[in-house]
Amino acid sequence: MTESWANPGVAGPSAFGADLHLHLELTGPGLRAGLTQALREAVRGGRLAPGTRLPSSRSLAADLGVARNTVANSYAELVAEGWLTAQQGSGTRVARRARPARAASGRAAEVRAGASRPGPTYGLLPGSPNLAEFPRTRWLGAARRALTAAPYDAFGYGDPLGRMELRSVLADYLARARGVYAEPERVVVCSGFHHGLTLIAQVLRARRVRAVAVESYGFDVYRNLLAGAGLDIPPLPVDEHGARTDDLVRLPGVGAVLVTPAHQYPTGVALSPDRRTAVVDWARATGGLILEDDYDGEFRYDRQPVGAVQGLDPERVVYFGTVSKSLAPGLRLAWMVLPGELVRQVAAAKGSVDWSSALEQLTLAEFIASGAYDRHVRAMRLRYRRRRDQLVAALASRAPGVRVTGLAAGLQAVLELPPGTERAVVEAAARRGLAVGGLAQFRYEVADSGRRPPERDALVVNYAAPSDSAWAGALDALCRVMP
Repeated sequence: MTESWANPGVAGPSAFGADLHLHLELTGPGLRAGLTQALREAVRGGRLAPGTRLPSSRSLAADLGVARNTVANSYAELVAEGWLTAQQGSGTRVARRARPARAASGRAAEVRAGASRPGPTYGLLPGSPNLAEFPRTRWLGAARRALTAAPYDAFGYGDPLGRMELRSVLADYLARARGVYAEPERVVVCSGFHHGLTLIAQVLRARRVRAVAVESYGFDVYRNLLAGAGLDIPPLPVDEHGARTDDLVRLPGVGAVLVTPAHQYPTGVALSPDRRTAVVDWARATGGLILEDDYDGEFRYDRQPVGAVQGLDPERVVYFGTVSKSLAPGLRLAWMVLPGELVRQVAAAKGSVDWSSALEQLTLAEFIASGAYDRHVRAMRLRYRRRRDQLVAALASRAPGVRVTGLAAGLQAVLELPPGTERAVVEAAARRGLAVGGLAQFRYEVADSGRRPPERDALVVNYAAPSDSAWAGALDALCRVMP
């Protein structure tokens, strides 16, 4: 028999969306077999995308003029085959892993292939906190309180330096938690660390600075940002004691240095006390600036976090902080604490309009002032510490030849591999659906400069990012690809 059905787009909430039309050709010796085959082909061909919610069995049966059991049995068969999923309260949906198999040609084929290519099952790439643990309820409560108390001018263009409510709260918090000397007038709110570094790069160029030293292991996006601003970026070697800040005196023309003292990114070591002193002495002697990226300074597990370098000399350090690791990068909220002489120059570089949402700033101010931020950081510190302990224990048991290095801190760990194995391990992990980064991608060297970082084979593993439901599988997959 052959029968067709087209959804007119007027079904209730359990059916397809109002603007989605579906045509099914029911072919075969029976209704159930015909319906099952038609739905299977709709999924296989891509007309039913992964995640699409299907009509209830009652609605589809009424539209087709067949018995409800016919539809229910068809759905059950496709669930068993893996084409559909069914959950109480969520209805029947196209399985997330169901992928279209139809071919295309030319550029359309490339675009479609890229869009439908399955992503990794597990992600351990560094850079993100556990987004599933974002404190939605407490953040919403803070937002309501902040909105209720917001003055009228909060809905205007605002102070380009940021809302004074947030700058005042940050000054108190940073002094208490990170040892930062921070008057509200020196705090500038920005839309993420990238934005703040862009502003500082503009100011450095205006001050005729020619070069900014960067750590020989780090994030290439920030190196590219500085280079794109017209600044030279000579590498500063990194070893087990952090950046070799004593080498700054041998780098000609350097007017600033970008460092991650509390927890070097990504090697995971802390800047030793003598090198903290050396970088401050260099800045005082040369008039240079220290750009301190304190990206995850709150997360230290074996002892109290080391205070910021900024506290040693607030007039020579630009301190950067952010909620990207403590809350979520999607908030796009970060801050700089500036030397007094830079405030006006940074304000001029930022322009006359605040770049960050005033309401988000007021919400964060309320979130910190109410104590919710401290409670959240404390809870995540415990959670991440357990994750790191589980990672260390699993590797000790299943891959004893792999050593975890760096501080018990932050959101990622470095796993030292046998020489010459890094690339093979990364590729093996990808084949198992595990996204993990090699240390080589963070290495920065300048040919013939004589300042080459040591060749190390290692993985940079983000143990914080997976959800609780995914963590066990991710850890198992990681252990399986270890040499």
